[in-house]
Amino acid sequence: MAFEFLKPLDDALIDYVENLSPQSLGKKIRLHTDNSFPDTEGVSIAIIGVLENRGQVKEDFNQLHLNYIRKQLYALYPGNWDRSVADLGNIVAGNELQDTYYVVKTLVEELVKNKIIPIIIGGSQDITYAMYRGYDKLEQMVNLVSVDSKFDFGTQNDAISANSYVTHMIVNEPNNLFNYSNIGYQTYFNSQEEIDLIEKLYFDAYRLGDVAASPAIAEPIFRDADVVSLDMGAIKSADSGNTVNFLPNGFNGKEICTLARYAGISDKVTSFGVFNHYDSESEAVLIAQILWYFIEGVNYRSNEYPFNTKEDYLKYIVAAEEEEVVFYKSDKTDRWWIEVPFISGGNNKLKRNTLLPCTYDDYLSACNNNFPERLWKAQRKNII
Repeated sequence: MAFEFLKPLDDALIDYVENLSPQSLGKKIRLHTDNSFPDTEGVSIAIIGVLENRGQVKEDFNQLHLNYIRKQLYALYPGNWDRSVADLGNIVAGNELQDTYYVVKTLVEELVKNKIIPIIIGGSQDITYAMYRGYDKLEQMVNLVSVDSKFDFGTQNDAISANSYVTHMIVNEPNNLFNYSNIGYQTYFNSQEEIDLIEKLYFDAYRLGDVAASPAIAEPIFRDADVVSLDMGAIKSADSGNTVNFLPNGFNGKEICTLARYAGISDKVTSFGVFNHYDSESEAVLIAQILWYFIEGVNYRSNEYPFNTKEDYLKYIVAAEEEEVVFYKSDKTDRWWIEVPFISGGNNKLKRNTLLPCTYDDYLSACNNNFPERLWKAQRKNII
């Protein structure tokens, strides 16, 4: 079993939980201790720490223990939740970086296959690559959403790192990446060549200012994600508590927690990770709240994906110049989808008509013959 790679939580952390309020989250989470491994039967969410930071280029990146984050999370109070959560402990850094990747990949594969959502607490963001590789044997295309100020492209010859892992997802076989979406990029951190590459590959990118002004525009992006990776460098230092690498601009605490909840309520998201922090007491407060909001979102999923039946959805047909465009609206949540028609030829990554999450504004724009750019990109990715 893949769980044999996991190290139990520190005794001091277990003692800390013993002194918490009986109503606290720490008292309700199943914990991996020296004496016992938690029963995963009925567990919906599994927290795993990854004590690996060799993919982070900064030399002053300290050794990790993740206890600060866990203490802050355990001390919070759960909402009216019905999902069971387990903390499976930590993955210790292997002799080689690839050893750590292998363990993360194996665990993610095992958990996702058993319908348990892994929450990965890193460590450096290149761990996202290992999470992605956990889907290799699950026979599905993968959509990655990265909340990040940078695109993390490198060259094919660069070693995998926190600043280049996306390129390795694109070029390395097996190529299961259908779409990459960046939320919160800051233009001055990305070269024009990288911005052009996003367009060339029909990926999606949303600037910090646009998302901060209206976080709701990101909800459909998370609704179509399988893997969500959050770089703490996307948050301004005044809110994140990052005093090591000062960042004057970025999301604030409220905005990042909103995005985490969007990721949680997405029926499609099956793994979530938080990376590129300095494992400090100051950062731990916000990270714990980010995790809380993700778990809160999971507990309020509406189970609308995939559609079991379209009888509970209103169908809207918009007449276009060449063909009709079909939208669906949920009676349950008022959320919208647009149908991406199957196009024969090319690689046929979409094997049938599929549904792309969208907004009511996208429908209104389509009524004025302005169709969502994401629809066009999804069609292009199907045939190239």
